[in-house]
Amino acid sequence: MGWVARLFDTRDTLARTVLLNLSGVGYLVFGTQAGRSPTAMQWLLAAVAFAVALALHRRPLVNLVVQAALLAVAFPVLDDITINQVGASWALLEVAMRAPRPRTIWLAAGLLVTVDLTDSIGDPFGRVLSGAFGLVVEVGVPLLLGLVIRTTRELTRQAEQRAEEEQRRRESESRAARADERTAIARELHDVVAHHVASMVLRVGVARHVLTDLPPQVGEVFDDVHGTGSAALADLRRLVAVLRDPDGVRGDAALTAIEPSALPAALGAAVDRARQAGVTVEADIDPAVGSLDAVRGLAVLRLTQEALTNVAKHAGTSALARLSVAVVDGAVHWEVTDNGRGRVPAAAPAGGGHGITGMRERVDVLGGRLEAGPAGAGWRVRTVLPAAVTAPTAAAPSPAVTAASSMPRVRGAGPHAPEPA
Repeated sequence: MGWVARLFDTRDTLARTVLLNLSGVGYLVFGTQAGRSPTAMQWLLAAVAFAVALALHRRPLVNLVVQAALLAVAFPVLDDITINQVGASWALLEVAMRAPRPRTIWLAAGLLVTVDLTDSIGDPFGRVLSGAFGLVVEVGVPLLLGLVIRTTRELTRQAEQRAEEEQRRRESESRAARADERTAIARELHDVVAHHVASMVLRVGVARHVLTDLPPQVGEVFDDVHGTGSAALADLRRLVAVLRDPDGVRGDAALTAIEPSALPAALGAAVDRARQAGVTVEADIDPAVGSLDAVRGLAVLRLTQEALTNVAKHAGTSALARLSVAVVDGAVHWEVTDNGRGRVPAAAPAGGGHGITGMRERVDVLGGRLEAGPAGAGWRVRTVLPAAVTAPTAAAPSPAVTAASSMPRVRGAGPHAPEPA
């Protein structure tokens, strides 16, 4: 029934008028009384009615007035006034569907009733009564149909409006819920995590100044712990700021994004920190990483920090690790391997960590694929971050990646699962 709804759509008045006129022409040619051809006056009034309907199809009230006048003219001069009656009734239907105020509809219906009743002036009572019943078809049917269409359209509009309002309400509630969650997380980070980290940094700083006769190696350890804690506090403050006011920054990618030119130095600092922990690191860093965009640059830095931390944790602090970062045709080729031959590492926390999961999520967002698995006696983690960054749709990890992430962990000299605490 889609074509019926389209037929009475307010935007298709011209199509309706053309169909009505064609029906009128068909009636004049084929539908008149048998043996009687339309008269010249009948053709003339029909042609005027057709032309007026086409010219005034966007002005239904004016069209109704003209069609009613033509009907009044047809009463005394024509025996068959069907064309003019249908034209006037259809004009009333258009008014009932499209008039801006209900009062206009009833005035239009009253005008058509008045014109029809003028033909019964001076007639016997029986003929007047018959004409009054004829008004049910000529006026009542188009009026009722127009009001039904008008009411249906209004109900549809109201339903759509309520649906839009409900959608906006749900979105508002969802935003409010997310804001409450972010605020709660920010409060916990500020009141618990940041407090303890700040306390540790303060204690290390006090110890560094109180203990003045420490060996140089111990002093370097204190300085490194103090610097690492201070950097962690800065990251926590920025994270809390974003959680409390997400609109105040340019998105999560800008949260801790570093300047591209600072990336080589940041990677070097991550390598130095791993070396201070006892891991032997051979680094091959392409100077072109300084030209990467901030998002991919941050990803490379975080992947490197995570992977080198995992080497120290799972392969042992005396292991040999190799870091390779190269930019080839705009794509970043990143890889960290180790020989798994360090001293026995510290025990992993119960239940395992979330390092590989976090690394994989970060790589997936940038359109790459993380591969992690045994490499000889050690472990290898690598990925390629494409030059054209596209956010992939939610898809299941590839079989290769799934298999790699589910490989068994062997501590000590064997393969290990690089997951942080």
